[in-house]
Parts: sequence; structure tokens; C-alpha cells
Amino acid sequence: MEIFSLSGPSGTGKSSAAIEFAHIHQIEAIIDDGLLIVNGEKAAGTSAKFEKSVFKAVKRAIFMDSDHLRDVQEAIDHHQLQKLLLIGTSDKMTMQIAERLNRGEVAHFYYISDLRSSIEMKLAKFIRKTEGKHIMPIPVKQVEQNFFKRFIQKGVEIFTSKREKIGETTIVQPDFHDETIVIQKRAFTDIVKITCDLSPYIARCNKIHYHHLPLPMVHITVILNGPIDYSVPNAMLTLQKEIAKQFDKHFDLELAEIRMTVNQIQMS
Repeated sequence: MEIFSLSGPSGTGKSSAAIEFAHIHQIEAIIDDGLLIVNGEKAAGTSAKFEKSVFKAVKRAIFMDSDHLRDVQEAIDHHQLQKLLLIGTSDKMTMQIAERLNRGEVAHFYYISDLRSSIEMKLAKFIRKTEGKHIMPIPVKQVEQNFFKRFIQKGVEIFTSKREKIGETTIVQPDFHDETIVIQKRAFTDIVKITCDLSPYIARCNKIHYHHLPLPMVHITVILNGPIDYSVPNAMLTLQKEIAKQFDKHFDLELAEIRMTVNQIQMS
């Protein structure tokens, strides 16, 4: 059996990326948080996302329970898998899973940073931090409805560039996720307004539109200070860089686009 590893920090979108990655590399099965998923369908195991503590979730994910381990091993034998993708937070974790499953060593190591941009990873971490949302790479109908869930809802359908559906995700909120913080939507536009107010080139910021999804983007309409005895493109670039810096500092978010429109010039 050919073993693949996909690792990266928690909350950076590995479970979503794994579906497309597996399709590209013709990997028929995925191990994610204790679940064996074969061709997009749950085949065996119990998800670590339904444990009541982080400690128990980690033990579930690395198959420390003998009954759970045996269940997944038997399913792997039954499906006669040729390729298997292991998802974890590090190489050490995926190698430990491979050792527990006793199906050979990891032959190929990949990382979420190979598959997702820093913008996408930071957005995924932000959503995890503020909404407590965890992703499972199986359809919602296959997720066990149990006492420990906070909520379960349909995620997104994953398609190839040719619009061929290759899988779908489910959004869950585990009991052990208790670090959710609340950020009001106005905070994003407030940061932009304050940054504009501090700029010597901006007389007033007329409109601010912030879009969180699919990627963070800001659209600003401004009135410039006149007379124009400075380079407008350089002034706008300086402001864009400062807005990007403030988003990274306050929200740990990277903006995909900062679009600026000059509405008029106000003479001093």
C-alpha cells in the first residue's frame, strides 16, 4: 500500500483540501481524525471531532483505542486499498498513525502550504477561532448524530475544474472547542476608517465595504486631500500596505484585495 501524508497546523483547511488532493493523486482512501473515508464515503471509524476533550480527541485521531483501531484495519483490508492519505498536524503524527495501522511507512510527505495560499490558511484559522467550525470531508448524511455535537450542517460541494463533483464536506462544532472569540463585523470597517483618517493624503473615507468570503476583500471610496502635489498611485499604495498591516496585526487575516476608488479631491 502506498501511504501519503498531508500535514499542517490545526484549522488551516486540511480536511477540505484533502478531497481535491486525493482526487488529483488518485488516492481512494483518507484517514482524517479517526475516520476511514473511501471514495468520499465513510467506511469505518469514529471521528475525533465528537470527543469531549482535546486529549480524548488526539487519542482518537491516532487510534489509541484498540477496538477503534481494529475496526479501521479490517475495513482497510476489506476494501483492498492501493493508496491511503493520512491527515495530521505534523509528520510525526501521520507517521504515528501509519505505524498504528501497520500498513507500511509513509512514502510521500505533503503540507497544507503546498496546496493552499497563506490567505486561505489564515482565513480558515480565523473562522475556526471565531466560529468554532471544524470540517469533515464526508457528506452531512454520513455524520453520526450524537449527544456530543453542538451543531452539524452541510458544508460545500467540491468540484474539479471540469465541474465534476468529487466530494462534499460537513461543518461541525465539537464540544472540546471552547476558545471561540467574538469579533463584531463593524470592527473590520472601523480599522479601515481609522487607518484612512490617519493618512495625510485622505480627506475623508466615503464608503467601506468588507467581504469575508470567499476571501477577505476591502473596497474603499475616498476623497483626496488637495492640492495634489504628491504621487497619487504611491499614496494609494502606501495606504493599501498600511490597511493590510492593520488587518494582519489585529485579526491575523491577509486581505486578498484592497480596491480603492478616488471619488473627488477636497482642496484645503
